[in-house]
Amino acid sequence: MKKIIFIVSALSISLAVGISSCNNKSNENSTPVLDTVSLSGKNFALAYQDGNKIVATSIDTMKQISFGGATHPAISPDGNKLAYTVTDSAGNKSIWVADLENKSQQQLHADSQQFDQASWSPDGQTIAYQIQTKNGWKIGATRIDNTHNIILDEHSRTGYFGATWKNDKEIIAQDLTNLYSYDVSGKELSKQLISGLIGKQLTVAAGNLFFYSSEGEHIIFSADNNEILPGSEKTGAAIYILDLKSKAVRRISPQNTDAPDLFVTGDDRIFFSGSKKHSESTKIYISDLKGNIKVLVDKGTYPTAALK
Repeated sequence: MKKIIFIVSALSISLAVGISSCNNKSNENSTPVLDTVSLSGKNFALAYQDGNKIVATSIDTMKQISFGGATHPAISPDGNKLAYTVTDSAGNKSIWVADLENKSQQQLHADSQQFDQASWSPDGQTIAYQIQTKNGWKIGATRIDNTHNIILDEHSRTGYFGATWKNDKEIIAQDLTNLYSYDVSGKELSKQLISGLIGKQLTVAAGNLFFYSSEGEHIIFSADNNEILPGSEKTGAAIYILDLKSKAVRRISPQNTDAPDLFVTGDDRIFFSGSKKHSESTKIYISDLKGNIKVLVDKGTYPTAALK
């Protein structure tokens, strides 16, 4: 599939992000430069990483913009905002939010010099993320107006990973052993043994994510398996769907494909990246809950999408 990046034309947009080298404290006084015209009506509905740049595109990939200096993109459910990670010269990571309509930008506030991997709430008002604290890795959440900042289970020694959203008020996280649901005040709502959900043949790492389907009857997740990839001695990851009623687990991603990155929209479209060999480009796929898959982008990782 040919990817089209426009520079200057009647149908094109250029987007450049310049990042100042600074620590977390100085980041608050130093803003990346976003140089772009209004993106209103341009139907940018997908964002992903391509090497050292971020790409935002229409779902058919026919209109596309790209910029460097940032990683781990997360497009908002309405497609109007883009969250991304900035890494300074000291290796500190922080999340910034760009409004693609009016070109404004701001840093998300968090009490750490290491926070990353933004995840939007379905209403687009709150961002959950991975954050390093004195007690290890946790899940934090901050409203985009930088109010109501919380860290889940902040004072325990348990490490939490993989922030996603079940709905506007429930954050999903895992600690490699259990799957949790928390409300936006930080109260634990549920705790389930992961092996009791997905079986003991699959294992979960820090980067694996769990998403609930819109009707709440399925969990779409990534997990490591025992499949040795061609040309490699290591096992890969795959995308699966768990039917909570029947307890059946079904694979979605293709066989002999390492699929580490997963994103599921509120309307149950499944996006993931995958490669058949470690040496080849990682493609981005789209699937529905029935497993009807097609390649969406020929080269990319960390896909994230807006609602239709």
